[in-house]
Amino acid sequence: MAKILPDQSNPTTLHMPDLPLVVWMVLITLGLGLYNGMSAQNLITAFNAGFGRALGEFALILLPSFVLAAAMARHQAGQIGGVASLGAPIAGAGMICPDTAYAALSPIAGRRKLEVAFGSFAGFKLLFPAGPLIVATGLGLSDRLIPVYGLALLIPVWLSGVIWVRLVAAIPPKAAGRSAQTLSLQALRPFLPFAILAILLVIGAFGDFSALPLVEFFTLPKGALIVAAILALLDCPRAERRVCMDSSVRKTGSLLLVIGAATAFGALLIRFYPLHGLFATGAGLTGIFGLFALTALFKLTQGSSMATFAAIAPVAAPIVASSGMAPGAAVFAICTGSFVAILPNDSFYWLVRRDALKEIDSEVRAIWILAGGALVQALTGLAFIVAAQIAGLI
Repeated sequence: MAKILPDQSNPTTLHMPDLPLVVWMVLITLGLGLYNGMSAQNLITAFNAGFGRALGEFALILLPSFVLAAAMARHQAGQIGGVASLGAPIAGAGMICPDTAYAALSPIAGRRKLEVAFGSFAGFKLLFPAGPLIVATGLGLSDRLIPVYGLALLIPVWLSGVIWVRLVAAIPPKAAGRSAQTLSLQALRPFLPFAILAILLVIGAFGDFSALPLVEFFTLPKGALIVAAILALLDCPRAERRVCMDSSVRKTGSLLLVIGAATAFGALLIRFYPLHGLFATGAGLTGIFGLFALTALFKLTQGSSMATFAAIAPVAAPIVASSGMAPGAAVFAICTGSFVAILPNDSFYWLVRRDALKEIDSEVRAIWILAGGALVQALTGLAFIVAAQIAGLI
């Protein structure tokens, strides 16, 4: 009788529990307090104070942003016609999600699907009301020129993604679809609320309306977002408006939970382990590289871009406050760090992989195309931020 040997195909290994990010943050935050000897009451008080900080501001940003995104997504992609590639960054920012922007534009993108993907990714990271506004709010920073910096940075970062697509020759000829409709005024209609948002932000950036509180509010990011969201909602059929609102409330609630947990975690982390020592006052380039690397680490481990923005800003806020970094440099060091990288733990990877790269059989090549392009965009953005810092422009 043959001797039965132990099954070696499934060796006993230690596995980390599969928990959502917000649960990990809550557990680690409580663990930090208990490990450092805090009493139960003091720990709960500290967690409560950290959790609630800035949630009101985030609610004023996220709720109208998601309403705007939901309303824009109601328009059929075919209406957008030949502006798929050029409109991708605007859609990525306006829809507060590269996934939604890509899904809306890819059916009419033809051979430019990958350009749309990298354009949506860049717009979400660098344009208001997406990445820069979320990060600036989390850091507690205010600079009317941040939207301008983001727009200027978008151009080289976006173009680097387009160049990467051309260089890797990632689009097989047989994958090319028919180019869709030509540009028309009707095709631009879904972007009208976002255009109004941009106009209000530009007016607010270069005007002083402190004597006119109502005008001042609606030319600041939060007020301008509310105006854009209302316009987008009014452009929806009446029967769909409540659906947009309900989905926006759900998304806002779940993200506020992540932000609250991240803020509490950051408060206790800095309380017991003063990481600001890593960034000397006026750190300059050291601070930029440090925030870039810290954000890249969050993105690589988390995958989701939105969750990365929600988690990193509250953790980095005390570091930025103590380092004396310029607001623009701090915000966009984080935004560019979040480009690293589009990997299989990111839902955006699978959306693009199964559409724009469906003809590619090798998973390694798909990862190389998407992760490589995102890394090129990240390093391009970092290079321009460093150059602007050295030149004293940011």
